Amino acid sequence: MRFRHPDGSTVHLAYCTNVHPAETLDGVLAQLRDHCEPVRRRLGRDRLGIGLWLARDAAHTLVTDPSALRGLRTELEHRGLEVVTLNGFPYEGFGAEEVKYRVYQPDWADPERLAHTTDLARVLAQLLPDDVTEGSISTLPLAWRTAYDQERATAAHTALTTLAERLDALHELTGRFLRIGLEPEPGCTVETTRDALAPLTAIGHDRIGICVDTCHLATSFEDPHTALDALAQARVPIVKSQLSAALHAEHPHLPEVRAALAAFDEPRFLHQTRTLTAAGLRGTDDLGEALTGDALPDTSPWRAHFHVPLHAAPAAPLTSTLPVLRAALARLVGGPHPLTHHLEVETYTWQALPPELRPRARAQLVDGIAAELTLARDLLTDLGLKELP
Repeated sequence: MRFRHPDGSTVHLAYCTNVHPAETLDGVLAQLRDHCEPVRRRLGRDRLGIGLWLARDAAHTLVTDPSALRGLRTELEHRGLEVVTLNGFPYEGFGAEEVKYRVYQPDWADPERLAHTTDLARVLAQLLPDDVTEGSISTLPLAWRTAYDQERATAAHTALTTLAERLDALHELTGRFLRIGLEPEPGCTVETTRDALAPLTAIGHDRIGICVDTCHLATSFEDPHTALDALAQARVPIVKSQLSAALHAEHPHLPEVRAALAAFDEPRFLHQTRTLTAAGLRGTDDLGEALTGDALPDTSPWRAHFHVPLHAAPAAPLTSTLPVLRAALARLVGGPHPLTHHLEVETYTWQALPPELRPRARAQLVDGIAAELTLARDLLTDLGLKELP
């Protein structure tokens, strides 16, 4: 979906396909047929933006087989879909029964991460619509915090510098300007936007910026205006923003609140949980750890890294951090000029929701994704953007 900002520029809105498990190119093509095109039709749109997640095997096939890449582009056009952004965070296995810490491997100190992201950039340069010259790729924020010493930090810095040089060369070759955004996430070496300032400033290249995920922003109790102002002051480019909402518990000491949270403690994904105390941010790596014993103080609200559907906050006594998303979006695109032109709805946890909230059929998932995009569209038009055909 495209929108015209009052300054005349185009803002792109997509939804991320990491909600649909697929490791191979055939799986990606099935996603387009079974999910993406039906979402477009449900919205009554001639064109729909999708943020493709391409696992290692799918990306490798596309970059080594020009006919396969041409076929994917043809299929996108046939189904009324367009791609200006990729989700390069998960490497493989995101549809596994247990993902947890595996999603952070390989990290930016490992050669496989540089090779995979280079493949993604080469693919994206060929998938961009003819009238679009700028593309974006989100990626993990360097590494998970453990086992990340100075040697690995140096290796990660070198890898990102090498990637920037490759993106420069790709620009010369194709005319497509591609950028990579580190996506701060709780528990990682870059957990907050503040944590991103030093490494991104050290790299100092306009190809390498930040991806602001509003669920992660909220989970770490960051104030959107403060965070985005600091990025602007440091001249860190906001490559893209993922529109998502975290799980919020206002009174975690109450038994009924604990019971409601326990329904979201599931075995597939990591749900880092945080609370803001007088001494600063406190947290656990997963929701279950917070609910067990006294690992996390419960005198202040808790937030958990669980991407809940934008249009459907959990029932009381829980809620979502949609107000944080609204505030961030107003700052991102509500000013005289957009701080980013790429927005992506990223609720990948539909099948991890409590059983009574999960879509029971493909059509229900299509309805849910369409409802999220409708909410995002309404937020954008309320900010003065005009939806384009």
